[in-house]
Amino acid sequence: MAVQVGSIIEGKVTAIKPFGMFVAVSETEQGLVHISQVANGFVKDINDHFTVGAQVKVKVLSIDDAGKISLSVRAALPAPERPEREERRGGGYRGGDRGGNARRESGASFEDKMKKWMKHSEENLATINKKNAKRGY
Repeated sequence: MAVQVGSIIEGKVTAIKPFGMFVAVSETEQGLVHISQVANGFVKDINDHFTVGAQVKVKVLSIDDAGKISLSVRAALPAPERPEREERRGGGYRGGDRGGNARRESGASFEDKMKKWMKHSEENLATINKKNAKRGY
């Protein structure tokens, strides 16, 4: 049976190394499943997931010019369900308001917003000038 890129095939684990595991995909061919492709999520030790001699479904990721076969167990698995994320509040930035309160001020006029911004900007500039004066600039 010829191994084709993109196909999902059954193989047998022949060796486990710290960087991945070798899987026999035919009588004469074997490929490497890198440790990052062993399972969804972090894998510290492949031996926690597979043993030598185990049957495993793998997806053929690539075959290079030298004939090395790159395999993935993770790609052969169904996609894990992702929990829905909660909506974040605010701007999500560190160091103060970066526009995250725009919803609360939506009723304010442009002039009011500009005055508030100018006041805030002048306060920041005064703080910077004080710090520079202390440093002797």
